[in-house]
Amino acid sequence: MIRALVPMTFVRSVPRSIEFYSLLGFRVGNDFTQDGASEITWAWLESDRAQLMLAKADEPVVASQQRILFYTYFDDVAAERKRLEAAGVRVSEITYPFYAPRGEFRIEDPDGYVLMVTHT
Repeated sequence: MIRALVPMTFVRSVPRSIEFYSLLGFRVGNDFTQDGASEITWAWLESDRAQLMLAKADEPVVASQQRILFYTYFDDVAAERKRLEAAGVRVSEITYPFYAPRGEFRIEDPDGYVLMVTHT
């Protein structure tokens, strides 16, 4: 039986991605800087039961080739949208698909990965 599944995403700048994901409540649980590197090259982020690993990409990250959606869950979708928009994050309008009757909206991280913000 699998105990956990933690995505690891490759990014242009781990510190820049840490800053972005901190807006969603993530904090650094662990990090690593490769010998000779000028900034962090890997980080483990966590927020409540959510976990995400970030790793410095060896090749360019092409936003149009990202084929994964990260679903993030919050108690109040509208309040989270207002908060993120006030923090300078570009947010989509709230939509109400059948699986999210209290709404969801879309944001993108600095590398173009799509995060859907929806309710718990």
